[in-house]
Amino acid sequence: MKKLFQLDFLQELVAIARKPALAPAQTPLIPAAKKPACRPAENGNDLEKTAHSLLLALGEKELATQVRVNWNPRMRSTAGMAYPRQNLITLNPRLREFGDAEVDRTLRHELAHLLAHHRAGRRRIAAHGPEWARACRDLGLADEKRCHDLPLPRRRMTARHFYRCPACAFELARVRPLRGKTACFTCCRTHNGGAYHDRFRFVRSTGPAA
Repeated sequence: MKKLFQLDFLQELVAIARKPALAPAQTPLIPAAKKPACRPAENGNDLEKTAHSLLLALGEKELATQVRVNWNPRMRSTAGMAYPRQNLITLNPRLREFGDAEVDRTLRHELAHLLAHHRAGRRRIAAHGPEWARACRDLGLADEKRCHDLPLPRRRMTARHFYRCPACAFELARVRPLRGKTACFTCCRTHNGGAYHDRFRFVRSTGPAA
């Protein structure tokens, strides 16, 4: 009987070993939450196309491929800004309150800055000088003013930093301090062909007499 019991026990062990292993319980996959559908950010793509077309019509292919345009919601009193080194134009979103014609005019105004600097190369030019005026005319803006007259909120800022040209004694008042070497444009253009020269570099002054 003892041998029969041992044989039955061994047979049960063999039967258990032959049973297929139970697959471990699988944790159900939880799909990642779908991101809510968002409208693409307004980054001025349509305005970039307009800028590209305007520049290509003037034969400025190189600048056309580099210029960028976007909206800057941090702007308050300024309608637009041009950054020639980055070939970038930023516009105040509130321009759209005044209609498409005003957006287009401001775009061309700022694009004229990029175009004027691009044409000048390394030569220094005035922000709203004859080079800019010519670029405005080429872009379809005749008699363009240097500043807008839109009813945008204005912020009063007090000049706290003062500089003087050692050559012509021109006084420069600034809200923010000058960074890097900056010289008097009038003297550089008159005496050095528009190129920077240390002789005309602005020096600190005490400002206008009280």
